[in-house]
Amino acid sequence: MDTATAINIDQLRINGERLWDSLMELARIGATAKGGVCRLTLTDLDRQGRDLVTSWAREAGLTVTIDKIGNGFMRRAGRNNALPPIVMGSHIDTQPTGGKFDGNYGVLSGLEVVRTLNDHSIETEAPLEVAFWTNEEGSRFVPVMMGSGVFAKAFTLEHAYAAKDTEGKSVKDELTRIGYIGAQEPGDHPIGAYFEAHIEQGPVLEDNDKTIGVVQGVLGIRWFDCTVTGMEAHAGPTPMALRKDAMQVATHLMQEVVAAALRHKPHGRGTVGMVHVHPNSRNVIPGRVKFSIDLRNATDALVDQMADEVKAFAAQLAQKTGLGIQIEMVSSYPAQAFHPDCVDAVARAAKKLGYSNMPAVSGAGHDAVYMAQLAPAGMVFIPCKDGISHNEIESATPEHITAGCNVLLHAVLERAGT
Repeated sequence: MDTATAINIDQLRINGERLWDSLMELARIGATAKGGVCRLTLTDLDRQGRDLVTSWAREAGLTVTIDKIGNGFMRRAGRNNALPPIVMGSHIDTQPTGGKFDGNYGVLSGLEVVRTLNDHSIETEAPLEVAFWTNEEGSRFVPVMMGSGVFAKAFTLEHAYAAKDTEGKSVKDELTRIGYIGAQEPGDHPIGAYFEAHIEQGPVLEDNDKTIGVVQGVLGIRWFDCTVTGMEAHAGPTPMALRKDAMQVATHLMQEVVAAALRHKPHGRGTVGMVHVHPNSRNVIPGRVKFSIDLRNATDALVDQMADEVKAFAAQLAQKTGLGIQIEMVSSYPAQAFHPDCVDAVARAAKKLGYSNMPAVSGAGHDAVYMAQLAPAGMVFIPCKDGISHNEIESATPEHITAGCNVLLHAVLERAGT
């Protein structure tokens, strides 16, 4: 460190106004009339966003590496560059009706950490990197969290390359078209630890009037399709006692999905978000109802117990009513606990900086889930207004934006060494 600009590390703070201005400038790329952002992955707008972020990185003295799935790594050298880097990151692609902060905050917070260290000529022992991951949202191509998933070997590069959007355009062709198909093999990039700053995307922090969420992990998820089969009949002539009403049986089971979540507090989640009714006619008793079941909890054991309870209820309901009930799993995402050292680093930073904080869990997936399979990882949550995200009205305050980045700064410095 340059003694001419020496500063007590504990007193170090980021430039909140600069971070906010960067967020607002990036949000202009793909800005919507309602104040949100539509910057779908691998579009021309995504290229403009990537170009802007990497230009800022180079202005900050970082070297930029792009891998074959388009993940970007912006590196600041340390005193010992043989050490694996401490990585901060997220994504800059958005939903079709997305907001200014989801993902973007994590990338630009990492960049602001680097800018702050540059301001004070502070050198870290380990190198630092800021990463942006390709197609986290999954709004144009599936699977979601594509770039980090390929990096972590959750699925192959070839599988990701072959994915196509609704117009038949492939990931590989679009990466090539926008100029972001790099040479490095995904995963051939060491990571010493990973931190991701993010808006909560839920209402818990705001409801508890806390500034920082110290994220313990990400909920396990099980998705099922349930089909209840009865018999269509005329709504007028058919007496109630003689009906085989698939809808009424389905609604009992839908309520059990919610009840199972309520039995497994505090992190149980049970949602029926999609329903198809056949024949979907006003005066016909439904003969078939197909609906989604989304179950989540903090551990795989808990979410599997919830699923077992729902299935047992369904079996009893089928026996009682005589209707057919079929439940089929369509997706499973394991719960991911974050590393205690990284969780504790976030908690210590929040306490040292004097920010109100509380333990938190993430009900949504993040690139940090895949990174946690490769290296110690942690997340910093800040509140978002009314818990709303994936929406053009998504909002966070400059004060919370600054606080979360300050926590990121100090957690990273603890891991990287000064």
